[in-house]
Amino acid sequence: MTETLGSVPPRRRTGDEPLHWEGAAKGRLLGFWGWAYSGLAGNTLRGALAEYIVALALEAADGTRVDWDSVDIRLPGGPLVEVKSAAYLQEWSQSEPSGISFSIAPAGGWDATTGEVDAARLRRADVYVFCLLHHRDKRTLDPLDLAQWTFYVLPTHVLDRYRPDQRTVTLSSLLSLAPVRTGFPGLRGAVLEAARPDGVGRTPETQGAEAVGAGG
Repeated sequence: MTETLGSVPPRRRTGDEPLHWEGAAKGRLLGFWGWAYSGLAGNTLRGALAEYIVALALEAADGTRVDWDSVDIRLPGGPLVEVKSAAYLQEWSQSEPSGISFSIAPAGGWDATTGEVDAARLRRADVYVFCLLHHRDKRTLDPLDLAQWTFYVLPTHVLDRYRPDQRTVTLSSLLSLAPVRTGFPGLRGAVLEAARPDGVGRTPETQGAEAVGAGG
């Protein structure tokens, strides 16, 4: 790889940066953000927003999101976190709420810095956070209201043991694995507890059906 074709690390921007032509500002980056990224209930942006919400809870939102990294959040000296999202309500007109499922497929890895690919298909995070936008009224739907989200936290080793080759998991199937259910205030503690190397995490055997009774 030549030096001119190396990685382009994203730098955090403020929104004040101009779109310019020959030194004259023609618009602002904030305007682009508002134009392109206001549809927060859509599947693509909702997923990115869920990652940001989890990063906020983990006090890891100061940097920038790295597209196509092998995990969603890397805590310095801490666990690797994968974030998945789902919602009952979509941007389009619906005859009924959507069924809830999350992607859990093992996958190959890619290093955004070196461009190198690891073809081994596995789950590379230490912890999965399943983010459910549980609100069911489109008139008051607000993905920025953290009270409209429920979070389910599960150590990756539980998925690897009970769903080793499964590509998706429904909410009911996820609940059978005894995840920790929490709102935003308890999310950081739940993730750090799930990542403890000396703990087995909550599992169907250790927690029983009563640990997973309430759905989102």
